[in-house]
Amino acid sequence: MPKMNLSHFEASLLFALFTSVVLGIITKRTDRERVRHAVHCFGYFLLAIFGLSWLMYLGHG
Repeated sequence: MPKMNLSHFEASLLFALFTSVVLGIITKRTDRERVRHAVHCFGYFLLAIFGLSWLMYLGHG
């Protein structure tokens, strides 16, 4: 089995994608609501990832 070597950013995106899909599936009733909720959650995850990474970058300097 090949070993996956992901960067921290890639792992964060993968986590955001899978978590958004699961949240969309388990929290809404119709397919349209599920897709919409999953996309919103993914957007919020991306916002949090970029926001926190900039905060860490600026705080580290």
